[in-house]
Amino acid sequence: MSISRGTTKPGYPNRNGQLNIRPLMIPGTDHGQSLYQLACTHCGTNYAANGSDIFQRKCPNCQDGNPSTGGWAAWTPG
Repeated sequence: MSISRGTTKPGYPNRNGQLNIRPLMIPGTDHGQSLYQLACTHCGTNYAANGSDIFQRKCPNCQDGNPSTGGWAAWTPG
């Protein structure tokens, strides 16, 4: 049994400055995963990631991270 680290709870900030905004209620691209909306605290980009990736994700806009997962369109302010 795995221990929850709280990464899928809204408000969770990962070590790269990515904030979990909300679950998207869309199936993810990894087995048994769901997509979550993340927001970069550095540049404001919003994008999707599998729940299992939240702890390590980097921004696709300013940190050379992977693009938004599952076809959910990334959004960058301004």
